Amino acid sequence: MTADDKPRRRSVSDEDRALWRSVARSVMPLKRKRARRDPPEASVAAETGKTVPARRAPAAPVRQAPPPKVPPPKAPPPLMPIDRRLKQRLARGLVEIDARLDLHGRTQSEAHAALLRFLHRAQRDAARTVLVITGKGGVSSGGGGVLKRQVPLWLGLPELRAYVLGVETAHAAHGGDGALYVRLRRRR
Repeated sequence: MTADDKPRRRSVSDEDRALWRSVARSVMPLKRKRARRDPPEASVAAETGKTVPARRAPAAPVRQAPPPKVPPPKAPPPLMPIDRRLKQRLARGLVEIDARLDLHGRTQSEAHAALLRFLHRAQRDAARTVLVITGKGGVSSGGGGVLKRQVPLWLGLPELRAYVLGVETAHAAHGGDGALYVRLRRRR
């Protein structure tokens, strides 16, 4: 091979470089990977043979400490039945009922709000045993009154367990099936 057989390299003009950059910018990669682009200084340095100071690699992202874990709220304590002896003493009048709430004639929402206020006030006043009168319900309603069914369920809700220690159907002298003895927790 002679020197004439070698292909000649022609120099790249500024116009050709600008054309190449515009074409390279318009090309979209086939895969979703990021295209690695040489910084303009590196391409100029390759063409001119000049050295360009190296750029610093981007700093690794700083890992932040995870937020502190908040323990889940404690499960409300279970309701406990009122013991037999206390119930007997209540029925005989040997233990005084500290407060009474009559829910007759109220709607469910009114009764629920009144029950919550009553229990809060009774616990604040250091009452230990209260009587909640729901009524037995009308004969036409079949299974008894709505409040007769709902109030025991409400007393078991987590929002009321902070007040209620135990629930039991009242003695006939205090209303029987239409009333409930409610034992309250001590205020902390």
